[in-house]
Amino acid sequence: RDGRGRVSIDGGIAPEYRRRGHGSGIMDTLESRAAEKMAERLPKIDFTIDVWGNAAGHGAGAMARSRGYEPARYFQDMSVLPDNFRPRGRPVAAYGDARLVAYSPSLSEPVRLLDNEAFADHWGSTPKSVNEWAAMTESRSFRGAYSQVLLQADGGSVPTTALCYVLAAEWVPGELYISRVGTARSSRGRGYAAWALSKAVQTAFDAGYAKVDLSVDAQSPTGAAGLYRLLGFELVRQGTMYRKIVRAR
Repeated sequence: RDGRGRVSIDGGIAPEYRRRGHGSGIMDTLESRAAEKMAERLPKIDFTIDVWGNAAGHGAGAMARSRGYEPARYFQDMSVLPDNFRPRGRPVAAYGDARLVAYSPSLSEPVRLLDNEAFADHWGSTPKSVNEWAAMTESRSFRGAYSQVLLQADGGSVPTTALCYVLAAEWVPGELYISRVGTARSSRGRGYAAWALSKAVQTAFDAGYAKVDLSVDAQSPTGAAGLYRLLGFELVRQGTMYRKIVRAR
């Protein structure tokens, strides 16, 4: 969206193998592959490489800086336990025919389109293709039963318009991870995200999950971190995304 391509590199080194040069060797390979892939997909276009560095002083961040990366964005990991959860119900401003439903494959395309709209003004976001969306929502970690979609009927009894959504996954057994929260721009400020997220979290706790986690851009244009704190989420750790701009050859 900013006129550049984007590559994201993620990974880690087992503690007993750190400080032996393995990370630098892997980065040499991946940065080279990034340049080759971008030249293939977006020839003559500048691109960025993003690397997750965790908190200040973390080894990955130090390595990123040594390779010419600079801090570009800060993120907050947050979590909530059952005893600290403060749910929000249906907002007064909600349309009369608006209702929450669990995510299902039949909602894949309307939610994908809404996701692309909702995140168009978010840092580092790029539109998700049909294949990319399928890779996320059809993965083993995705939890559709705990994901929520707010639908509004369109002149009839069949809901057709997606207004808001919350998508969930499970990376750690017994802990639900909120991977995406988005609201149509025309529907922001109505309390929809708080309602949908509350339903997702409550459903998870009712099913026996011990904790719900998420990560949020500290500078989110929607003020998402404030919403999460309102529901009882607390800061666990802060992280840094490092970025390097690569000029097209």
